[in-house]
Amino acid sequence: MKQRRMFRRTAWTGLVVLMFAAGLAPAVAQAQGVYATVAEARKAGPAFDIQGEYEGTVGGSGKIGVQVIALGGDEFQAVFLPGGLPGAGWDGQAKVLCQGKLAGGKVAFTPAEGTRKYLGGRPGEFSATEKFPPEGQKPYTATIEGERLTGKTDTGEAIAAKKVQRKGPTLGAKPPAGATVLLAYEPGKAPSLEEWSNPKWATDPDGFMRVAQRSGGNNSKKRFEGAWTMHVEFMSPFQPAARGQGRGNSGVFPPGGREIQVLDSFGLDGKPNECGGIYKNHASKVNMCLPPLSWQTYDVEYHPAGKGADGKSEPAWYKVVHNGVVIHEKVPLGGTRAGGLNLQDHGNPVSYRNIWFVEKK
Repeated sequence: MKQRRMFRRTAWTGLVVLMFAAGLAPAVAQAQGVYATVAEARKAGPAFDIQGEYEGTVGGSGKIGVQVIALGGDEFQAVFLPGGLPGAGWDGQAKVLCQGKLAGGKVAFTPAEGTRKYLGGRPGEFSATEKFPPEGQKPYTATIEGERLTGKTDTGEAIAAKKVQRKGPTLGAKPPAGATVLLAYEPGKAPSLEEWSNPKWATDPDGFMRVAQRSGGNNSKKRFEGAWTMHVEFMSPFQPAARGQGRGNSGVFPPGGREIQVLDSFGLDGKPNECGGIYKNHASKVNMCLPPLSWQTYDVEYHPAGKGADGKSEPAWYKVVHNGVVIHEKVPLGGTRAGGLNLQDHGNPVSYRNIWFVEKK
Protein backbone atom coordinates (compact mmCIF):
# COMPACT_ATOMS: atom_id res chain seq x y z
CA MET A 1 0.00 0.00 0.00
CA LYS A 2 3.04 2.26 0.06
CA GLN A 3 2.98 2.56 -3.71
CA ARG A 4 0.77 5.26 -5.21
CA ARG A 5 -1.03 2.79 -7.47
CA MET A 6 -1.89 0.59 -4.50
CA PHE A 7 -3.16 3.64 -2.61
CA ARG A 8 -5.55 4.49 -5.45
CA ARG A 9 -6.82 0.91 -5.50
CA THR A 10 -7.29 0.93 -1.72
CA ALA A 11 -9.12 4.27 -1.81
CA TRP A 12 -11.47 3.01 -4.53
CA THR A 13 -12.07 -0.19 -2.58
CA GLY A 14 -12.97 1.96 0.42
CA LEU A 15 -15.53 3.86 -1.67
CA VAL A 16 -17.03 0.60 -2.89
CA VAL A 17 -17.43 -0.84 0.59
CA LEU A 18 -18.96 2.40 1.84
CA MET A 19 -21.55 2.06 -0.92
CA PHE A 20 -22.06 -1.57 0.09
CA ALA A 21 -22.68 -0.58 3.70
CA ALA A 22 -25.03 2.17 2.58
CA GLY A 23 -27.29 -0.39 0.95
CA LEU A 24 -26.19 -0.60 -2.69
CA ALA A 25 -25.44 -4.11 -1.62
CA PRO A 26 -24.19 -7.08 -3.43
CA ALA A 27 -24.53 -5.75 -7.01
CA VAL A 28 -22.00 -2.95 -6.45
CA ALA A 29 -19.57 -5.15 -4.55
CA GLN A 30 -19.81 -7.90 -7.14
CA ALA A 31 -19.23 -5.41 -9.95
CA GLN A 32 -15.89 -4.70 -8.28
CA GLY A 33 -15.07 -8.39 -7.90
CA VAL A 34 -15.91 -8.86 -4.20
CA TYR A 35 -17.87 -12.07 -3.58
CA ALA A 36 -18.91 -12.88 -0.02
CA THR A 37 -20.61 -16.20 -0.78
CA VAL A 38 -19.96 -19.23 -2.98
CA ALA A 39 -23.22 -18.61 -4.86
CA GLU A 40 -22.13 -15.05 -5.73
CA ALA A 41 -18.67 -16.23 -6.83
CA ARG A 42 -20.05 -18.94 -9.09
CA LYS A 43 -22.43 -16.54 -10.80
CA ALA A 44 -19.40 -14.47 -11.83
CA GLY A 45 -17.89 -17.32 -13.86
CA PRO A 46 -15.80 -20.47 -13.54
CA ALA A 47 -12.75 -18.93 -11.83
CA PHE A 48 -13.91 -19.74 -8.31
CA ASP A 49 -14.29 -23.45 -9.05
CA ILE A 50 -10.93 -23.60 -10.85
CA GLN A 51 -8.92 -21.99 -8.07
CA GLY A 52 -8.13 -24.10 -5.02
CA GLU A 53 -6.06 -27.09 -3.97
CA TYR A 54 -5.17 -30.18 -5.99
CA GLU A 55 -3.47 -33.34 -4.74
CA GLY A 56 -1.94 -36.12 -6.77
CA THR A 57 1.15 -37.90 -7.98
CA VAL A 58 4.17 -37.15 -10.08
CA GLY A 59 5.92 -39.88 -11.99
CA GLY A 60 3.24 -42.33 -10.87
CA SER A 61 4.50 -42.68 -7.29
CA GLY A 62 5.75 -39.42 -5.84
CA LYS A 63 3.28 -37.05 -4.21
CA ILE A 64 2.63 -33.48 -5.28
CA GLY A 65 0.33 -30.68 -4.19
CA VAL A 66 -0.83 -27.74 -6.31
CA GLN A 67 -2.37 -24.48 -5.15
CA VAL A 68 -4.11 -22.56 -7.93
CA ILE A 69 -4.59 -18.84 -7.25
CA ALA A 70 -7.22 -16.85 -9.17
CA LEU A 71 -5.81 -13.50 -10.33
CA GLY A 72 -8.83 -11.99 -12.09
CA GLY A 73 -9.59 -11.83 -15.80
CA ASP A 74 -9.66 -15.65 -16.15
CA GLU A 75 -5.96 -15.80 -15.27
CA PHE A 76 -4.30 -17.95 -12.63
CA GLN A 77 -1.00 -18.88 -11.05
CA ALA A 78 -0.31 -22.48 -10.04
CA VAL A 79 2.12 -23.25 -7.22
CA PHE A 80 3.43 -26.83 -7.49
CA LEU A 81 4.63 -28.22 -4.16
CA PRO A 82 6.80 -31.38 -4.18
CA GLY A 83 5.69 -33.88 -1.54
CA GLY A 84 2.16 -32.55 -1.10
CA LEU A 85 0.17 -29.58 0.14
CA PRO A 86 1.28 -27.37 3.09
CA GLY A 87 0.91 -29.34 6.31
CA ALA A 88 0.38 -32.52 4.29
CA GLY A 89 3.77 -33.49 2.90
CA TRP A 90 5.30 -30.43 1.26
CA ASP A 91 9.01 -30.18 2.00
CA GLY A 92 8.71 -26.50 2.93
CA GLN A 93 11.31 -25.44 0.39
CA ALA A 94 10.85 -26.07 -3.32
CA LYS A 95 8.10 -24.43 -5.38
CA VAL A 96 7.37 -24.36 -9.10
CA LEU A 97 5.30 -21.47 -10.48
CA CYS A 98 3.24 -21.68 -13.68
CA GLN A 99 1.00 -19.10 -15.28
CA GLY A 100 -2.40 -20.08 -16.70
CA LYS A 101 -5.31 -18.65 -18.64
CA LEU A 102 -8.81 -20.01 -19.20
CA ALA A 103 -9.76 -20.65 -22.82
CA GLY A 104 -12.17 -23.12 -24.36
CA GLY A 105 -13.21 -24.51 -20.99
CA LYS A 106 -9.62 -25.40 -20.03
CA VAL A 107 -6.78 -23.65 -18.23
CA ALA A 108 -3.39 -24.18 -19.85
CA PHE A 109 -0.37 -23.56 -17.60
CA THR A 110 3.12 -22.72 -18.82
CA PRO A 111 6.24 -21.81 -16.81
CA ALA A 112 6.06 -18.42 -15.10
CA GLU A 113 8.68 -16.25 -16.74
CA GLY A 114 9.70 -12.64 -17.26
CA THR A 115 10.01 -9.84 -14.73
CA ARG A 116 7.78 -10.55 -11.76
CA LYS A 117 7.34 -9.23 -8.24
CA TYR A 118 5.64 -10.50 -5.13
CA LEU A 119 1.87 -9.93 -5.46
CA GLY A 120 2.28 -7.89 -8.65
CA GLY A 121 -0.94 -6.22 -9.73
CA ARG A 122 -1.10 -7.55 -13.29
CA PRO A 123 -1.34 -11.33 -13.72
CA GLY A 124 1.72 -11.26 -16.02
CA GLU A 125 3.85 -9.67 -13.31
CA PHE A 126 2.43 -11.57 -10.32
CA SER A 127 4.60 -13.93 -8.30
CA ALA A 128 3.30 -16.01 -5.38
CA THR A 129 6.85 -16.05 -3.98
CA GLU A 130 8.94 -13.07 -2.96
CA LYS A 131 11.99 -14.66 -4.54
CA PHE A 132 11.41 -15.11 -8.25
CA PRO A 133 12.15 -17.54 -9.67
CA PRO A 134 11.66 -19.49 -6.43
CA GLU A 135 13.96 -22.20 -5.18
CA GLY A 136 13.13 -25.32 -7.17
CA GLN A 137 11.65 -23.53 -10.19
CA LYS A 138 11.42 -25.81 -13.24
CA PRO A 139 9.60 -25.61 -16.57
CA TYR A 140 6.45 -27.58 -15.73
CA THR A 141 3.36 -27.52 -17.94
CA ALA A 142 -0.20 -28.48 -17.03
CA THR A 143 -3.88 -28.29 -17.91
CA ILE A 144 -6.96 -28.08 -15.72
CA GLU A 145 -10.24 -29.40 -17.06
CA GLY A 146 -13.10 -29.87 -14.66
CA GLU A 147 -11.61 -30.95 -11.31
CA ARG A 148 -8.61 -32.69 -12.86
CA LEU A 149 -5.10 -31.35 -13.35
CA THR A 150 -2.72 -33.16 -15.68
CA GLY A 151 0.75 -32.13 -16.70
CA LYS A 152 4.41 -32.89 -17.12
CA THR A 153 7.59 -32.04 -15.27
CA ASP A 154 10.71 -30.73 -16.96
CA THR A 155 11.91 -34.32 -17.33
CA GLY A 156 8.65 -35.55 -18.84
CA GLU A 157 7.23 -37.24 -15.74
CA ALA A 158 3.43 -37.23 -15.67
CA ILE A 159 1.54 -35.16 -13.11
CA ALA A 160 -2.00 -36.25 -12.23
CA ALA A 161 -4.00 -34.48 -9.52
CA LYS A 162 -7.58 -33.86 -8.54
CA LYS A 163 -9.22 -31.03 -6.64
CA VAL A 164 -9.62 -31.41 -2.89
CA GLN A 165 -11.34 -29.33 -0.22
CA ARG A 166 -9.50 -29.59 3.08
CA LYS A 167 -11.07 -28.73 6.42
CA GLY A 168 -9.47 -28.15 9.79
CA PRO A 169 -10.14 -30.98 12.27
CA THR A 170 -11.83 -28.62 14.77
CA LEU A 171 -14.16 -27.00 12.22
CA GLY A 172 -17.65 -26.91 13.74
CA ALA A 173 -16.35 -28.07 17.14
CA LYS A 174 -18.91 -27.73 19.91
CA PRO A 175 -17.97 -25.65 22.95
CA PRO A 176 -16.94 -27.86 25.87
CA ALA A 177 -18.70 -27.72 29.21
CA GLY A 178 -17.94 -24.49 31.04
CA ALA A 179 -16.96 -22.58 27.89
CA THR A 180 -17.94 -18.95 27.40
CA VAL A 181 -19.74 -18.81 24.05
CA LEU A 182 -19.37 -15.45 22.30
CA LEU A 183 -20.92 -16.47 18.98
CA ALA A 184 -23.07 -19.59 18.96
CA TYR A 185 -23.09 -21.64 15.78
CA GLU A 186 -26.29 -23.39 14.72
CA PRO A 187 -26.72 -24.06 10.98
CA GLY A 188 -29.96 -22.58 9.69
CA LYS A 189 -30.21 -20.04 12.50
CA ALA A 190 -28.81 -16.51 12.57
CA PRO A 191 -26.62 -16.04 15.65
CA SER A 192 -27.31 -13.52 18.38
CA LEU A 193 -24.99 -10.52 18.72
CA GLU A 194 -25.81 -9.91 22.36
CA GLU A 195 -22.21 -10.66 23.37
CA TRP A 196 -20.84 -8.04 20.96
CA SER A 197 -20.52 -4.27 21.07
CA ASN A 198 -21.19 -3.41 17.40
CA PRO A 199 -24.81 -4.11 16.38
CA LYS A 200 -24.12 -3.00 12.77
CA TRP A 201 -22.41 -6.25 11.86
CA ALA A 202 -24.69 -8.48 9.79
CA THR A 203 -25.94 -11.93 10.73
CA ASP A 204 -26.82 -14.73 8.35
CA PRO A 205 -29.26 -17.68 8.62
CA ASP A 206 -26.35 -20.01 7.93
CA GLY A 207 -25.14 -19.28 11.44
CA PHE A 208 -22.48 -16.60 11.07
CA MET A 209 -21.89 -12.87 11.38
CA ARG A 210 -20.13 -10.74 8.79
CA VAL A 211 -18.14 -7.53 8.93
CA ALA A 212 -20.30 -4.53 8.10
CA GLN A 213 -17.58 -2.68 6.21
CA ARG A 214 -16.49 0.70 7.60
CA SER A 215 -18.75 0.31 10.62
CA GLY A 216 -15.77 -0.34 12.86
CA GLY A 217 -14.46 -3.41 14.60
CA ASN A 218 -16.44 -5.60 16.95
CA ASN A 219 -15.45 -6.18 20.56
CA SER A 220 -16.72 -8.84 22.90
CA LYS A 221 -18.44 -7.46 25.96
CA LYS A 222 -16.87 -10.20 28.05
CA ARG A 223 -13.30 -9.69 29.24
CA PHE A 224 -10.83 -12.49 29.88
CA GLU A 225 -7.72 -12.70 32.03
CA GLY A 226 -5.37 -15.41 33.05
CA ALA A 227 -4.77 -18.48 30.92
CA TRP A 228 -7.35 -19.46 28.30
CA THR A 229 -7.95 -21.29 25.04
CA MET A 230 -9.97 -19.79 22.18
CA HIS A 231 -11.70 -21.20 19.11
CA VAL A 232 -12.59 -18.95 16.15
CA GLU A 233 -13.89 -19.84 12.69
CA PHE A 234 -13.56 -17.35 9.83
CA MET A 235 -14.02 -17.07 6.07
CA SER A 236 -12.47 -14.53 3.70
CA PRO A 237 -14.34 -13.45 0.54
CA PHE A 238 -13.30 -14.24 -3.02
CA GLN A 239 -11.56 -11.17 -4.49
CA PRO A 240 -9.50 -12.43 -7.44
CA ALA A 241 -8.44 -9.03 -8.77
CA ALA A 242 -7.34 -7.70 -5.36
CA ARG A 243 -3.82 -8.04 -4.01
CA GLY A 244 -2.08 -8.08 -0.66
CA GLN A 245 -3.79 -6.34 2.24
CA GLY A 246 -6.83 -5.56 0.10
CA ARG A 247 -7.76 -9.22 -0.30
CA GLY A 248 -10.11 -10.64 2.37
CA ASN A 249 -8.57 -8.64 5.21
CA SER A 250 -9.62 -8.69 8.86
CA GLY A 251 -7.92 -9.65 12.09
CA VAL A 252 -8.41 -11.49 15.36
CA PHE A 253 -7.12 -9.53 18.37
CA PRO A 254 -7.15 -11.91 21.35
CA PRO A 255 -7.75 -10.35 24.79
CA GLY A 256 -5.14 -7.67 25.28
CA GLY A 257 -2.85 -9.32 22.72
CA ARG A 258 -1.36 -8.84 19.30
CA GLU A 259 -3.34 -9.35 16.12
CA ILE A 260 -3.49 -12.73 14.43
CA GLN A 261 -3.95 -11.73 10.81
CA VAL A 262 -6.97 -12.79 8.79
CA LEU A 263 -6.32 -12.44 5.05
CA ASP A 264 -6.69 -14.33 1.80
CA SER A 265 -3.02 -15.36 1.61
CA PHE A 266 -3.76 -18.63 -0.14
CA GLY A 267 -0.71 -19.99 -1.97
CA LEU A 268 1.67 -17.27 -0.75
CA ASP A 269 4.85 -17.27 1.34
CA GLY A 270 3.17 -16.82 4.73
CA LYS A 271 4.73 -13.58 5.96
CA PRO A 272 4.12 -11.82 9.30
CA ASN A 273 1.42 -9.61 7.72
CA GLU A 274 -0.32 -12.55 6.02
CA CYS A 275 -2.90 -15.04 7.22
CA GLY A 276 -1.80 -16.73 10.43
CA GLY A 277 0.95 -14.21 11.11
CA ILE A 278 1.25 -12.38 14.42
CA TYR A 279 0.88 -9.12 12.56
CA LYS A 280 4.27 -7.67 11.58
CA ASN A 281 5.98 -9.65 14.36
CA HIS A 282 6.05 -13.37 13.65
CA ALA A 283 5.57 -15.31 10.42
CA SER A 284 3.72 -18.60 10.65
CA LYS A 285 5.82 -21.76 10.47
CA VAL A 286 3.79 -22.87 7.46
CA ASN A 287 1.15 -21.01 5.46
CA MET A 288 -2.01 -23.03 6.20
CA CYS A 289 -4.38 -20.54 4.57
CA LEU A 290 -7.10 -22.34 2.62
CA PRO A 291 -8.70 -20.96 -0.56
CA PRO A 292 -11.09 -17.99 -0.23
CA LEU A 293 -14.67 -18.79 0.84
CA SER A 294 -13.38 -21.78 2.83
CA TRP A 295 -14.23 -21.89 6.52
CA GLN A 296 -11.00 -21.90 8.52
CA THR A 297 -10.10 -22.31 12.19
CA TYR A 298 -7.83 -20.65 14.70
CA ASP A 299 -7.34 -22.52 17.96
CA VAL A 300 -5.29 -20.36 20.29
CA GLU A 301 -3.78 -21.12 23.68
CA TYR A 302 -2.66 -18.23 25.88
CA HIS A 303 -0.49 -18.33 29.00
CA PRO A 304 0.18 -15.16 30.99
CA ALA A 305 3.61 -14.37 32.36
CA GLY A 306 4.54 -16.61 35.26
CA LYS A 307 6.38 -19.80 36.04
CA GLY A 308 6.69 -22.57 33.49
CA ALA A 309 6.57 -26.31 34.08
CA ASP A 310 10.23 -26.23 35.08
CA GLY A 311 9.58 -23.61 37.77
CA LYS A 312 11.43 -20.87 35.90
CA SER A 313 9.88 -17.53 35.01
CA GLU A 314 8.64 -17.16 31.45
CA PRO A 315 6.92 -14.35 29.56
CA ALA A 316 3.35 -14.46 28.31
CA TRP A 317 2.97 -16.50 25.13
CA TYR A 318 0.60 -17.75 22.44
CA LYS A 319 0.29 -21.10 20.76
CA VAL A 320 -1.67 -20.85 17.51
CA VAL A 321 -3.09 -23.77 15.54
CA HIS A 322 -4.38 -22.92 12.04
CA ASN A 323 -6.60 -25.51 10.38
CA GLY A 324 -5.15 -28.22 12.62
CA VAL A 325 -1.46 -27.36 12.15
CA VAL A 326 0.68 -25.60 14.78
CA ILE A 327 1.94 -22.40 13.18
CA HIS A 328 3.19 -20.64 16.34
CA GLU A 329 4.62 -22.32 19.42
CA LYS A 330 5.16 -20.22 22.54
CA VAL A 331 5.33 -16.89 20.72
CA PRO A 332 6.33 -14.41 23.49
CA LEU A 333 4.10 -11.40 24.10
CA GLY A 334 5.82 -9.74 27.04
CA GLY A 335 3.68 -9.20 30.12
CA THR A 336 0.32 -10.28 31.52
CA ARG A 337 -2.63 -9.07 29.49
CA ALA A 338 -6.40 -8.96 29.96
CA GLY A 339 -9.28 -7.73 27.86
CA GLY A 340 -11.92 -8.72 25.35
CA LEU A 341 -11.76 -10.27 21.90
CA ASN A 342 -11.68 -7.80 19.02
CA LEU A 343 -12.48 -8.61 15.40
CA GLN A 344 -11.21 -6.09 12.88
CA ASP A 345 -13.11 -4.24 10.18
CA HIS A 346 -10.62 -3.69 7.35
CA GLY A 347 -13.17 -2.96 4.64
CA ASN A 348 -13.71 -6.54 3.41
CA PRO A 349 -16.80 -8.73 4.04
CA VAL A 350 -15.09 -11.36 6.20
CA SER A 351 -17.38 -13.77 8.06
CA TYR A 352 -17.07 -15.31 11.55
CA ARG A 353 -18.84 -18.08 13.42
CA ASN A 354 -18.51 -20.50 16.35
CA ILE A 355 -16.41 -18.41 18.75
CA TRP A 356 -15.83 -19.58 22.30
CA PHE A 357 -13.34 -19.41 25.18
CA VAL A 358 -12.33 -21.78 27.94
CA GLU A 359 -10.69 -20.03 30.89
CA LYS A 360 -8.11 -21.98 32.84
CA LYS A 361 -7.58 -21.67 36.57
